[in-house]
Parts: sequence; C-alpha cells; structure tokens
Amino acid sequence: MKVPKRIQPLIEDGLVDQVLGSLMSGKEAQVFLVRCGDEVRCAKVYKDVAKRSFKNAVQYQEGRKIRNSRRQRAIDKRSKFGRDQQEDVWQRAEVDALIKLFQAGVRVPKSYGFFDGVLLMELIGDGEGGVAPRLNDITMSAEQAVREHAVMMTYVLRMLCAGLVHGDLSEFNVLQEESGPVIIDFPQVINASGNNNAKTMLQRDVRNITQYYAQYAPELAETHYAEEMWELHEKSELDPDIKLTGRFKFSTKSADVNSVITMIDLAYEDELDRQNRSENG
Repeated sequence: MKVPKRIQPLIEDGLVDQVLGSLMSGKEAQVFLVRCGDEVRCAKVYKDVAKRSFKNAVQYQEGRKIRNSRRQRAIDKRSKFGRDQQEDVWQRAEVDALIKLFQAGVRVPKSYGFFDGVLLMELIGDGEGGVAPRLNDITMSAEQAVREHAVMMTYVLRMLCAGLVHGDLSEFNVLQEESGPVIIDFPQVINASGNNNAKTMLQRDVRNITQYYAQYAPELAETHYAEEMWELHEKSELDPDIKLTGRFKFSTKSADVNSVITMIDLAYEDELDRQNRSENG
C-alpha cells in the first residue's frame, strides 16, 4: 500500500521497514500494521485536530501538567503555536500513560517510541498469528466473564494507583489476547487528582466494562467497584495489590445534582458512541 505521509520519515530513518496495511481508523487516529525488522508492530498516526471527532477535549485535559511555562502561555492564548503545542501534549498523554501503566502492571501495548505524531507500539495478537479481536467482537462463558472482569477491575485499580483514569473504557477499547484482556486507546486519559471529573469518569469506565461482562454473568451488574476504589483513593488507602470486594455502602446524604447531570450526559454520549461504533464495525 501507499506509505502514509506521517510514516514516511520513520521508513527513511530505518525505524519502519514496510507498511503492511491499515488495521483500524478511530475517532482520534488511524492504526497501521508495519514491519520493523522481524517484528510486526502497530503505527498509530494521530489525526489533525480539524479531522478528529473526539468530543469534550477540555473535560479530559483538565489537570494535565505542562512544565514549560512558554508552552503553557501559548496554549492559554490559543495562538497557532499554542494549538500545535496542545496537540503535542494531547498525543504524548497516551505515550506517557502506556509507559507508566506498563510499569504499573496493567496489560497495555508496549510502546516503542513516539515520532512526530506517530506512536510505534506492540501488536496484540490472538495467539494464532492473527490480530486480537476487540471484546465487542467475541462471546464468552459466565466463568470467563467473572474471571476477566476481576482482571479488569485490578487493572482499573492499578491505573488509579498510578494516578490515572482511562476516561473512555468500554468493550471497544479492550482487546482479547490469548492470555486475557489488553486495554488500549489512552489519548483521553485523565489525571485522577487534578481533574474534577475523575470520579465521574471512573464510574463511567467501570459501568461500561461491567455492563459488557454482565451480559454473560448478570450478577456482576450488582457490583460497585468504582465507588469502592474512589473511597479508598480519597482516604489515601489505595494499594495496587488490595483485594477488592465490589461492595459499597452508599451515603444517605442528598445527591450532588451536578454530578448526577454529568453522569446522565456522559451516559447519553456513551450510547450514541456505542451505536456509531457498532454501525461502523
């Protein structure tokens, strides 16, 4: 196939030997299969902001720290340089998250480097020489659902311990390799301590992924892992090896109306997004 313009410099530098084909196109990037020496890897090419359909970017960017004061001033002024810098910060958030979470024991694709808007990373396989499917493309037994839901809750816990919330977790952002689930797509990752929407996003992530597994094991729908984790987070009692129960005693105090409205809005957006992804395969 014709080499994408953004990948051409990687071929010229010897980082990529051949583009084998397009793997998938998402709302913020297109992923290609590439050959690097004897290995087949993925090259994630981020779309320009004008072509990206990801919504509510500001909601996700809150709390992301930029050490360079000149870059931050430019971003705040929304100059052309500032917009370019904001795009760089947006893209590097995924790279930084992959590295941090890989080290934290979360099963994510291994990163091989970020090169001017192109992320080289591990190809997740199905154990039979093919590409691993997304969760929404497979079925499973009740026993497997219970087992792998527990694995996913452990991964969400480890993410929170690392100070991160995925922000867009669902059956569309998890691949199923032979040994279990692998979480992908992190450009929308948020800072758990610096983002006012972190709790709501965590609840949405856990709700989405639990709903998927609950179709095979209905009892999972009665669990409350997000609330259990967030309470531990607020008490500074989080530990990546803590044994979660999924049980939580809710307060009898009046509900936070703004939080409830935010949850409703996010749930509506999730349903529209899920319908769109299902229609587009």
